[in-house]
Amino acid sequence: MFFVTATAFAQTENPYRVEIDLGQQTAYLIRGRRVVMRSPISSGRYGHLTETGSFKVIEKERNHYSSIYGKIVDGNGRTVIADADVDMKVPRGCKFVPAPMPWFMRFHGADGMHAGYLPGYPASHGCVRMPDQSALAFYNAVEVGTPVTVFGRTPRTNQYFRYGPQPQRGIPWPWSRQQIGPQYESPPPPRVYDSRPFYP
Repeated sequence: MFFVTATAFAQTENPYRVEIDLGQQTAYLIRGRRVVMRSPISSGRYGHLTETGSFKVIEKERNHYSSIYGKIVDGNGRTVIADADVDMKVPRGCKFVPAPMPWFMRFHGADGMHAGYLPGYPASHGCVRMPDQSALAFYNAVEVGTPVTVFGRTPRTNQYFRYGPQPQRGIPWPWSRQQIGPQYESPPPPRVYDSRPFYP
């Protein structure tokens, strides 16, 4: 007769899954058929797009640092090159400082979810950046093995081109105080599925 212990069952059962919508720049933490948390994200920019597909969390690390990207600072700690990589020549008296990626959840190759800066458009080198509190909540909920689905098409908005926001054309009217851009738009309501959705 075969018995399954409660401990073994608890280790194999994973109640959460993560769905990342690149088009909406939003990540969903889902338990069963219910969205329990929604977070804005900044995914990979053009030239470094976040891979789409079905993955699993393969590593969690509280204090992760990039092995490729970071910045170059001078002897006083002032940033000389903000968007640097390890292959760049470092000027004399300067050093390369790896980019911090706290609450890192790797799900594909070098790509993972982590806390980081969200400018309001896709701006990373392939990772999925989240606000600090969202990254912490996702980190505490997911485990190694948690399914991660990445779908959708990375948007290109008027505020975005390959290396960030475009310069504004013209001078805005002085009485126009409305902030414009994807970071100020209301996110769509969460979707609740009867069964696992299929994304073409």
